[in-house]
Amino acid sequence: MNQEFDLIIVGSGIVGLAHASVAARQGKRVAVFDRYPRPLGASIRNFGMIWPIGQPAGHRLNTALRSRELWLEFLNAAGIEHQVPGCLHAAYRDDETRVLQEFAALGPAHGYRVQWLSPEEATRHSKALKPQSLQGALWSDTETTIDPRQALRELPVFLANQFDVTFHYQTSVTSATTGTVTTGKGVFNAPQIYICSGEDFETLYPELLQSSGVTRVKLQMMRTPPQPDHWQLGPSLAAGLTLTHYKSFQICPSLGALKTRVAEELPDYVKWGIHVMASATADNAITIGDSHEYGLTVEPFNKDFIDELILDYLKGFATFADNSIAERWYGVYAKHPVTDWVDITPCDGVRIFTSPGGAGMTMSFGLAWENLNL
Repeated sequence: MNQEFDLIIVGSGIVGLAHASVAARQGKRVAVFDRYPRPLGASIRNFGMIWPIGQPAGHRLNTALRSRELWLEFLNAAGIEHQVPGCLHAAYRDDETRVLQEFAALGPAHGYRVQWLSPEEATRHSKALKPQSLQGALWSDTETTIDPRQALRELPVFLANQFDVTFHYQTSVTSATTGTVTTGKGVFNAPQIYICSGEDFETLYPELLQSSGVTRVKLQMMRTPPQPDHWQLGPSLAAGLTLTHYKSFQICPSLGALKTRVAEELPDYVKWGIHVMASATADNAITIGDSHEYGLTVEPFNKDFIDELILDYLKGFATFADNSIAERWYGVYAKHPVTDWVDITPCDGVRIFTSPGGAGMTMSFGLAWENLNL
């Protein structure tokens, strides 16, 4: 068994796989270790949205756009199914329209590829949008969707076959020090070690992760059955609540008034961190979510009323050929309350890199490219 590598990665979620992908394409010998038989964490429990429009202007947006380019290169090379449908943020209230029209005016100068659409133009883009009371929508063409369950299953196969990346699943890493990781399968060596362990704060360097202030976020999500073949969602969809969630919209002068109205009219949505979005999967099902509960202790029990709040809001702006719910689940990801991600170097050659704060699908490839091209 080969035990000498240029780079060892602990964790086969999307952050780890992105670093493996970029490094392997650079010609490095890469090994990836994961304690589970396959990726089972937050990376397969999300919308599958690569979502540059949600990132604030400047470095984060530029990194997200670079990440999207790399995603598409690897998806195309691996033959992994994906869509580039863009997205629509629909407006049904005057304050939502003001924010979105401001973003349409200000966004292009910051690097966003957006435009304001009339109600007629918006409904031509998506038959799922409810036309009643629709005032218009913000269109962006950069957003890409994958089925995360499929992509996280197929990408390691591609990396192993195309670049000879070595994967050690069902293999716990018990220590990672300069040049060495210790596992149940023995000791492996590399001058560069990345710990991309998601919301596992207890196994490797727990004192550093806990003292960093990083916490966990639990989100609840749902999925419809596959829609009929003749019906397609088209662009991923969002509405007014999403404007209060993503920092990109902070460039809009009217955002404060919208947040005030939402806090007054929809206090339960604010309390549980709910904003509502929908995206299509590879088999034409619709993924719906989500909520945000913060804290290190994550209860394994979903709250039915949160799902109902999500579905009630969804009914106000979208409907599908089949609105029934086939699956419900929760995901947990790591998030730092202040920094954009956690980046710690506990010793020479070892780097803990985790917690892109719910933007792992969007940011991971761009961050990996930056980290490995320093």
